[in-house]
Amino acid sequence: MADEMKKKSEAKSRKKKPEVVFTVGKRKAAVARAVCRPGTGKIFVNNKALDVLQPEAVRLFLREPLQLAGDVAKTLDINVNVKGGGMFGQAEAVRQAIAKAIVAFEPSLKNSFLEYDRALLVADPRRNEPHKPSRSSAGPRRHKQRSKR
Repeated sequence: MADEMKKKSEAKSRKKKPEVVFTVGKRKAAVARAVCRPGTGKIFVNNKALDVLQPEAVRLFLREPLQLAGDVAKTLDINVNVKGGGMFGQAEAVRQAIAKAIVAFEPSLKNSFLEYDRALLVADPRRNEPHKPSRSSAGPRRHKQRSKR
């Protein structure tokens, strides 16, 4: 009986790697949802392979977490869907979702990601300020111009 209890506690203490991980990356109005599974290193963004994404600057930007992870990234298949925002807001959201997925499979990489760029794992909470009434098309803080004389 004691042996069985010991085996159960050892099994609980050993963390097994998850089969599927869902992560979310956010930046401004862009939201990226990633599904990560063990695989052969295929990365898709909105059902397009990462290698064919344009412009090249965005593609290189999205590869940063994969390069930091090294061989770990080659053992994972990641599929990311992203909506909202502009091109670079979406790129930052996708980059964050990929980094979070990699860390879920390999927690030892968390410190290296945080040292390289904190935005890889931590979302930026800043959002646009809502426009105020009466002159709402002008912006949230714009006032009517006044003449001094």
